[in-house]
Amino acid sequence: MNYQLLGKSGLRVSEICLGTMTFGEEWGWGAPPEEARRVFDLFAGRGGNFIDTANRYTDGTSESLVGEFVASDRDLFVVGSKYTLSTRADDPNASGNQRKNIVQALEASLRRMKLDYLDLYWVHAWDGVTPLEEVLRAFDDLVRAGKILYAGISDAPAWVVARANTIADLRGWTPFAGLQVEYSLIQRSAERELLPMAQALGIGLTPWAPLGGGLLSGKYSAGRLPADSKRRTVMDKRLSDRNLAIATAVLKIAGELRRPASQVALNWVRQKFPGAVPIVGARTVAQMEENLGCLEFELPQEELRRLDEASAIDPGFPRDFLRSESMKKLVFGNTRLE
Repeated sequence: MNYQLLGKSGLRVSEICLGTMTFGEEWGWGAPPEEARRVFDLFAGRGGNFIDTANRYTDGTSESLVGEFVASDRDLFVVGSKYTLSTRADDPNASGNQRKNIVQALEASLRRMKLDYLDLYWVHAWDGVTPLEEVLRAFDDLVRAGKILYAGISDAPAWVVARANTIADLRGWTPFAGLQVEYSLIQRSAERELLPMAQALGIGLTPWAPLGGGLLSGKYSAGRLPADSKRRTVMDKRLSDRNLAIATAVLKIAGELRRPASQVALNWVRQKFPGAVPIVGARTVAQMEENLGCLEFELPQEELRRLDEASAIDPGFPRDFLRSESMKKLVFGNTRLE
């Protein structure tokens, strides 16, 4: 396991982040505490120090287990959790991005985890109504109080994140050090705005669902669909003809490289955006063992190109417009700046 800085912060994180949404069985498909512990121990034993959870994951069990697992050497780990999602359906202030919710949600998470502070605290999703300045100042106050060390944001428009960090820089407040986005071979829309923004502003990228919710794990392809009707229902929105064709392409390359499909898919994410730290979860030790195998090799450039072609998306406006030869001619004349 190697380590890197999270964006332009000084925080050192492992090149894989352990996602713990699978810690706990409350949602019907997670790992029991004993298996979750074995997954955690395997990850930590390989040098992993970056842990991701959230206050709503498995109804709080995930946070409780993470707190228990890191307790013996708390300072070794970079522990991150999230707030935003509703914790009391009839309480309007028990959800959203506002100061009241961030404070009460953080205090509840710290109690569940039995920790004094979090290394990283994330906005789980942008609510679209809270003033951005309120969110930023609340995070800055929590950093100054020692309750959190760094701030991050997940599932938000690029313009929100860019505006937030610009305001933070101008006012001397805590900026967002990390950005969580869904990013995989079957979900590349973040390449249009979010990834270029993160690169330009020096924000650390931590992609979630890098295996496409399991579709790219090697279990599924155009000729191999889930037999479990419950699992099939969960996967239905991902089981498009396009996505199944991509999964088939991953399986083909995995066979040629004699590597599991999951490792091929994870390394495409890692190599497509150097410095990205994929959030990788597992319900069993065997799954985590297989996923960590991606650290043993890199995909050859030809295989990267084939995967790019198999999963290509329309870059959309304005990127396709500005990159067109006719527009470059109009902008640069007979000169060219690349």
